[in-house]
Amino acid sequence: MRVLLIGGSGQLGSEIRRRWRDDDIVAPRHDEVDLGVPSSLDAAVGDGNAEVVVNCAAFHNVDRCETEVETALRINAVAVERLAELCAQSGKRFVTFSTDYVFDGMTEWPYGENDCANPISAYGVSKYTGELLVQRMRSDALIVRTCGVYGVRPSATKGYTFIDRVIAQARAGEHGRVVDDVVASPTYAGHLAEALRALLATNARGVVHASNVGPVSWFDFAAEALRQAGLEPTLDAIGSGEWKSGARRPRYSALDNVRLRELGITMPDWRAGIAAYLADRPGHPE
Repeated sequence: MRVLLIGGSGQLGSEIRRRWRDDDIVAPRHDEVDLGVPSSLDAAVGDGNAEVVVNCAAFHNVDRCETEVETALRINAVAVERLAELCAQSGKRFVTFSTDYVFDGMTEWPYGENDCANPISAYGVSKYTGELLVQRMRSDALIVRTCGVYGVRPSATKGYTFIDRVIAQARAGEHGRVVDDVVASPTYAGHLAEALRALLATNARGVVHASNVGPVSWFDFAAEALRQAGLEPTLDAIGSGEWKSGARRPRYSALDNVRLRELGITMPDWRAGIAAYLADRPGHPE
C-alpha cells in the first residue's frame, strides 16, 4: 500500500512507520507539509501517488486550545476538511484521528460510536468540528477516535510520557500525584498502529473507535505501570479539582470499540498496552 503519512514523526506516526513494514510510506517533515498552510496540503496530496493519506497531525495541546481557538479550528477542522476534499477528488482513501474529548464525560460506561458527542473544551470542539466537516462529504473517509495515546517517542508537547514521569518519580523516591476520579482508555500507539492497518484492509468508513480495552482511572493506570516496572506504587491520589489546567476535561471518557469488534478486529486491554510499552522502550528494559 502506498501511504502519505502526515505527522509521521509523532508518537503514532513513528509506530506506523516502524510497524507497516510491507507498505511504501512517505512521511514528509512538518516544514514540508504544514496543516496551517493550505497550499502545502494541496501540493503534498496532489504531487504523490499515494493510495491512502493518513493524518496523524493535530493541534493537541488541550490547554493552549482554550486561548488559541482559531489555530485549533484551523488545524483540527479546516485543514482536515481540506485533506478529505483532496482525497475525495483524487480517489484516495483518507484517515484522520479524533478523540475521546468529543464527549462530555457525563456517563458511567464506555462510549460507543453512536453515543452523542458533546465536547466541553475548545480542543474537543475543534476535533468534533473536523469530524462533521469530513462526514458531510459522504466519502469513504475514516475517522478513528482514540484515547490517551502514548508511545515510545516522547510527547512533542511535554517531552516525556505519563508512564515515564511516574517511573522517574518513583525511582527518585518521590510520591507522584495522580487524579483518581478521571477515567479513560489509555492507548499504546503500537497497538493503535496495528489496529489501523487491519482496519484499512476492510471497507470501513465513518467513525470507528480504537483504543486499548477497558476503563481505568489515571491513578490505577499509573499504579499498574509502576508494578509492571518492578517498582513500589508510591502515589498520592488527588481529585481532578486539585489538578490545575486551563481546559475542562471529561471525567469519564473511556471508549468502546463497537465497530472494530464487528469487523473482527480486537485490541489488547490497557494492562497489555503498558506491558508492550515497557518492552518496546529503547534502552529501558524492565
